[in-house]
Amino acid sequence: MERAYNQDLDLVEVAGKANPPVCRIMNYDKYRYELKKKRQEAKKKQTIVETKEIKFRPKTEEHDLNFKIKKIKKFLDAKNKVKVTMRFRGREIIYAQSVGLDAINRIADALRDHGVILQEPKMEGRQLVMFIGPKP
Repeated sequence: MERAYNQDLDLVEVAGKANPPVCRIMNYDKYRYELKKKRQEAKKKQTIVETKEIKFRPKTEEHDLNFKIKKIKKFLDAKNKVKVTMRFRGREIIYAQSVGLDAINRIADALRDHGVILQEPKMEGRQLVMFIGPKP
């Protein structure tokens, strides 16, 4: 402790459970500052993957469907995941296995070269849901 005091540095315990405990003479404030900088640098380099959602209905027309497919392609090119949701209202639910599944499969076929299907289409309540991720 005296050597650290004479050098205007701190005595920092490195391994307290060792026998005898290991200590180090260092400038503790500078050490904390460097750790903070390393964390900030790591945070900058980290990529955040968002999940975007595109909703449509079974009676969505061809042009609107193509427009939404184009939007999904933009999301996938930006390295985001996409949740494709087809919502059925009222009596539309009877078309879930026919019209709904055909539309979702058509979207999946159009996006084969832009992404990979993370979750196949499945029913969640009154919605048909499929997840698509960007190509690695």
